[in-house]
Amino acid sequence: MSVRIFIMTHKQFDHPKNPMYQPLHVGHAKAADLGYMGDDTGDHISELNCYYSELTGIYWIWKNYHAADYVGVCHYRRYLIKESGKTFTAADCERILKDYDLITTKKVELNFSYHYGFGENHNVEALDETGRVIAELYPEYYETFLKLVNENKTYFGNIMITSKAHFDAYAEWLFSIFFVVQKRIDLSAPDDYHRRVFGFISEFLLYVYVTYHRWRAYECKVGMIGEKAETKELKQCLAQFFLKRDAEGAKQYFDDILKKRPDVMMEASDITGELRLSMQTIATARQEVQNGLPVILDHYQDFEQLMHFFSTLNRIVSHYLNQEATDHDLKWICTEPVTFIGIEISALMQTSDRKAIRRCFKRIAKDCDKEELAQLLMERARSYE
Repeated sequence: MSVRIFIMTHKQFDHPKNPMYQPLHVGHAKAADLGYMGDDTGDHISELNCYYSELTGIYWIWKNYHAADYVGVCHYRRYLIKESGKTFTAADCERILKDYDLITTKKVELNFSYHYGFGENHNVEALDETGRVIAELYPEYYETFLKLVNENKTYFGNIMITSKAHFDAYAEWLFSIFFVVQKRIDLSAPDDYHRRVFGFISEFLLYVYVTYHRWRAYECKVGMIGEKAETKELKQCLAQFFLKRDAEGAKQYFDDILKKRPDVMMEASDITGELRLSMQTIATARQEVQNGLPVILDHYQDFEQLMHFFSTLNRIVSHYLNQEATDHDLKWICTEPVTFIGIEISALMQTSDRKAIRRCFKRIAKDCDKEELAQLLMERARSYE
């Protein structure tokens, strides 16, 4: 039994040395060469990558790769992993696939129906049209689609390992649907993230296909290896603004990025939480300037120092909100350049409980020996009554 797992990428990255894993540059037809195998040879749809995301790689494997009995798809940062946290070997795949039809991600459980969640983040007409096309082309699948789209589960990432025969059958079904949908919906979108509509819907359609065929799915964890290249680049640029003490410039840059790539703030992208801390840094510095207070960027400009400062502040404010503050927490507040603005923003990021925020402010004001900070916190506490 031979296995080949293709790693979908649009960035250079450090990939597993196991020869079973093969980097595949998706969208290669319209991008600078990265030195990897591209998805634009033979029969391909590489030029449609902006709409199909990693699916252009799936299409290429379906049409052009026939050298292995089993094939898989993962991402340059996301890999199916064992309970031990290690990536799968060929022997692992062979053992599991003797008893299962495919290996894929654990199902994501949402707090709402898939249809509602999709509509909150994307143009729901694309999903509805997909359902209509399924009803036309594959009416036997429509009942399953309708049932699952109104429930709260899905797979994610188009990440799987299965036999080439299963893979090809699924790909033929998937693309025959999408090529019709593509002709019927508006593909224009305000940013690259929302333009990848077929990439998002296909995550759910894999769940529909597996459920309809009653495939035995071995569901496992997804390991995150490193952070997105876009996230790293964003943090490096923000670090330059912080070095220049330019909170306004940082805000404008961040806002421009979020318009194009709102996904950078998702947990799977901001795995360290440093982008949220960066937003907190910017908001705090701007409001400190507006209120004529000492500005945090006058004390710290180094990115790592700022991240440490705000993560510590958040932890200590959490202690005060939960009435668990220690003498060490108080000492930190009294010795670090903390303003009432910094404390208030931190509290508001953690809770909407006005009573807890008021209690937090009063406790810090009562304990600390910074007269101006104590006075301002007491004034702010009254506004939460």
